Amino acid sequence: MSKLWALLTHLHALAGPVVMLLYPLYASVVAIESTSKLDDEQWLAYWILYSFLTLMEMLLQPILQWIPIWYEVKLGMVAWLVLPQFRGAAFIYNKFVREKLIKKYGSSYILKKGDH
Repeated sequence: MSKLWALLTHLHALAGPVVMLLYPLYASVVAIESTSKLDDEQWLAYWILYSFLTLMEMLLQPILQWIPIWYEVKLGMVAWLVLPQFRGAAFIYNKFVREKLIKKYGSSYILKKGDH
């Protein structure tokens, strides 16, 4: 039983870096090399949201250390952002971030920036 527990502990420790960094890095390179704009949007949105999540995690560390399942919750949220079935990062960006930018700067600003 202790070997199984050790294996599960190591897999759990590897899940975060694989889901949060390794797969997104690989998928970002693939997106850059593809001609589709859709995957570029997904991975740019992912890195924006992941950076924001990391910054918030750093600022809220004194509070988050009291939440015993924070790492699992974060892993689940990031998995939703990353997995191609959900395209969570693009959804969050389009639904919340983009709408805020359009309200603040107007749609012409977003369109000009998107034309580059």
